Amino acid sequence: MSARKIEFPRIVIVGSGAIDQIVEVVNEISQGKNVLITSGPQTMKIAGNRVKNTLEKAGYKVFHQTSEVADEPTIKAAQDQIKKHKINIALGVGGGTSIDVAKLSSAREKIPFISVPTAASHDGISSPIAAVRENGTFKSYPATAPIAIVADVSIISTAPRKMLAAGCGDLLANYTAVEDWRLAHKLRGEYFGEYAAALSIMSAKMILDNYEILKNPNEEAVKLVVEALISSGAAMCITGNSRPCSGAEHMFSHALDKLTSSHGLHGEQCGIGTIMMAYLHKLDWERFRGALKAVGAPTTAYELEIDSEQIVKALTIAHTIRDRYTILGANGLSEEAARDLAKKTAVI
Repeated sequence: MSARKIEFPRIVIVGSGAIDQIVEVVNEISQGKNVLITSGPQTMKIAGNRVKNTLEKAGYKVFHQTSEVADEPTIKAAQDQIKKHKINIALGVGGGTSIDVAKLSSAREKIPFISVPTAASHDGISSPIAAVRENGTFKSYPATAPIAIVADVSIISTAPRKMLAAGCGDLLANYTAVEDWRLAHKLRGEYFGEYAAALSIMSAKMILDNYEILKNPNEEAVKLVVEALISSGAAMCITGNSRPCSGAEHMFSHALDKLTSSHGLHGEQCGIGTIMMAYLHKLDWERFRGALKAVGAPTTAYELEIDSEQIVKALTIAHTIRDRYTILGANGLSEEAARDLAKKTAVI
């Protein structure tokens, strides 16, 4: 593997009241006083306005980009603001959409960005990968990891429980993603990073070993998930891509996105994908399913509110979603094999 640059978040603040340190963090990083916040309407109310008002009181000029979907028009609109207002630093305040818009627009314009999550639903809060919606599904783009993460557990704890459950699903997916990575290394000679893989598995293990605590999560339990998500993102920082945390289970999720607009949260779908891919990898899929049930994540098509036939179809096309070798192989699953897999794991 050729030498390359690895970038990690420089500052990570996690805990109750962390958002109160936002001025201190921005002061340390920003080379000027012009700030862009990307946030959805709801997350702007939850945390964005608080961040905006706090920074303005400290003498910063704050601009806002509404980010309801992470697509090219929204990302380009954020880039236009960065250029027009000579923005010095971008803050993604919200969920995956707001953070991805800030992440990719700031990377393209070569300014730093800070991740301020309002939910623990995905490991994108710390990764150098941005998910952009294209043609009904999501495409991953390399970006830059946040220079800082400010994760206020008191705010994140107020998010719907299903968001936390989705984060647990996204983390458990690391188990099958790493197995896919090993397989690609063995059969295709793809580079395999032992350290990144170990970090990815350690992050997932935090959920598998502590799911009883997450049945009725308090702020400490939420903090555990947030820290695991940040650690998972760090594994991707090491490799510069999503290999340690994204395999066939993620391809299955993106296939569902492509097939229907009535899909679940990304982490929910990845959790169900993990159950099925764990079966194919001969891992303890029933334990994964039990953990997901315990944290309140869906484990069936019915609970995900998706038709069984969509599950089967997604399994048959998942291998076409991206050029990444996984347990699904080069040719994917037949309809018969897909249906059998979904039934054996009680997904349908």
